Amino acid sequence: MGTYKVSTFIAAPPEQVFATWTDADRFKEWIGGVTRVTDRVGSVDEPGSRYTVWFGRMASPTEVLAVERPKHLRTRFGNAILEGESDVTFLPEGAGTRLNQEFVTRGFIAGIFGRLFSLGSYRGSFRGELEAFREIVEREARS
Repeated sequence: MGTYKVSTFIAAPPEQVFATWTDADRFKEWIGGVTRVTDRVGSVDEPGSRYTVWFGRMASPTEVLAVERPKHLRTRFGNAILEGESDVTFLPEGAGTRLNQEFVTRGFIAGIFGRLFSLGSYRGSFRGELEAFREIVEREARS
């Protein structure tokens, strides 16, 4: 088990940041390796909702555990490589939003992969995905 934290400032209001973060149709724009999202039950921004995120042929069933729009989202996810929970806060800061994300992995294999994904800012790392997300939201906020 491991805990990994990433944070960034996004020059856009929390409502916009939260709406983009919870738009499952857009996950593949910023989450490395995502090819599609299927099996949706409910809305991504409602507790109890479920969906499956696909990384090629590998499925990652996900359940929404807690939501406070537009401030907080907690999910549980899992597949053979990475399993655990993600806790995200969207806090107003100046003229934008401070997005804080904490991953808590479950199991030995997930701990190893969580550690690998926590290193650096390459596409597919926790930091790299967060920065890709920031760029998307800020570009849209400017237009």
